Amino acid sequence: MGLRDPLYWLYERRLERKLGDAETPRHVGVILDGNRRWARISGLGDINRGHEAGADKIFELLGWCSERGVQVVTLWLLSTDNLVRPPEQLEPLLRIIENTVIRLRDEGWNVNPVGALDLLPDSTARVMKEAGAATSGEPGLIVNVAVGYGGRREIADAVRSLLAEEAAKGTTIEELAERLDLEHIGEHLYTRGQPDPDLLIRTSGEQRLSGFLLWQSAHSEFYFCEVFWPAFRRVDFLRALRAFGARNRRFGS
Repeated sequence: MGLRDPLYWLYERRLERKLGDAETPRHVGVILDGNRRWARISGLGDINRGHEAGADKIFELLGWCSERGVQVVTLWLLSTDNLVRPPEQLEPLLRIIENTVIRLRDEGWNVNPVGALDLLPDSTARVMKEAGAATSGEPGLIVNVAVGYGGRREIADAVRSLLAEEAAKGTTIEELAERLDLEHIGEHLYTRGQPDPDLLIRTSGEQRLSGFLLWQSAHSEFYFCEVFWPAFRRVDFLRALRAFGARNRRFGS
């Protein structure tokens, strides 16, 4: 065992002790950024190796979240903007995502598809829907798998769903306008019925949300981490929790 291993273990234990009984976020959202860059700096010839390593890291993260009592994790795997990538880039990534979702299903995680599934290829949409149906109601951590996701698109879809629901009831636009409030829209979001994210993590050093959970993140705490996603460690996760616990949440005040 090298010198780094015991030092890492000691530091990890120290972080855990400092966390103690500190408040744990109920809902953690993660922008899994840096897979391609990690593959390049690691000298891997195929950037899809980075996506594969990033997919494996997801299961480590879910284990860490379960240990800490997190209730919901939202993983942004593919944005709507990513769908315009060249086929030679997009198709291998979609296969990796499909395999990841199948593994989540097989391991018994409660998978909740999040995104505009109608924009996805049929095979990917089918895997997402089947995983959601097969694991719905599973106890424990809910895993929102955001594929074909965009924050603006989610809000537009929510408004469309709301209008269609009210039209089916015979509600006029004037009647709806008089009583429309934030809760009405919230009830039609992809994450309806779930707590809003308390903590949003983005890896790779980028300090922007890029529209991730745009509506739900109004009162979220943000944690930006320099490390690329495949290299994200348990100590990085514990640091994010430490930063979250140290903040005085004002909820917009």
